[in-house]
Amino acid sequence: MTERRDDAEERQGPVIRDKRRIDPETGEVREPAATPAPESPTAKAPSGADADKAAKLEKELSERTADLQRLQAEYSNYRKRVDRDRAAVREQALAYVLGELLPVLDDIGRAREHEELTGGFKQIAESLEGIVGKLGLESFGEAGEPFDPNVHEALMHSYSDEVTEPTAVQILQSGYRIGERTLRPARVAVAEPTADLGSDAEAASEPEPETAGAADGAKPDAEPGGDGED
Repeated sequence: MTERRDDAEERQGPVIRDKRRIDPETGEVREPAATPAPESPTAKAPSGADADKAAKLEKELSERTADLQRLQAEYSNYRKRVDRDRAAVREQALAYVLGELLPVLDDIGRAREHEELTGGFKQIAESLEGIVGKLGLESFGEAGEPFDPNVHEALMHSYSDEVTEPTAVQILQSGYRIGERTLRPARVAVAEPTADLGSDAEAASEPEPETAGAADGAKPDAEPGGDGED
């Protein structure tokens, strides 16, 4: 048997396989021989146990997804609450600091009215006013605006023919606020129309109503024991 196989190989000759990727004659890249894809086994229909397992996994996935969405909503609300509290604390601290500076700003205003704001003091005052302005401090209150008890504090009161409604005719001390928060109301002198003076005088001059007993001339009953008997 060995001699016969050797004779067959001698007659057939050696087998040469060319595995070069580039064809030496044409110089082009050879395409690799396509290998047949293994046949996929026939898909089996899911049994009842597999269907129950898939339904259970889908239910657990839905529950975990709902838990994640709830945690995300809670975290978002937590961040909003923290940011809101932080802003409130910052505004409160800023209001306290600026409130302590209001007397200094009042002194600067009085010095400006008396033309005493000159030299280096003027530069310092303007720098201070610029800084508090950047921090959001605003002054309000002008002579001639209608009196508003929400933002005005009346320190003086009078009547005038030149106004038709209660009016702040003089600003005694400017008011200050930060945004919607009032640090100090504007202190003003208020004038009301003169027509209101007549109404107030008439109301004050009206006699008070008498009691029924006094109107009928009835005398009060004598107190017990008032006949002088011992």
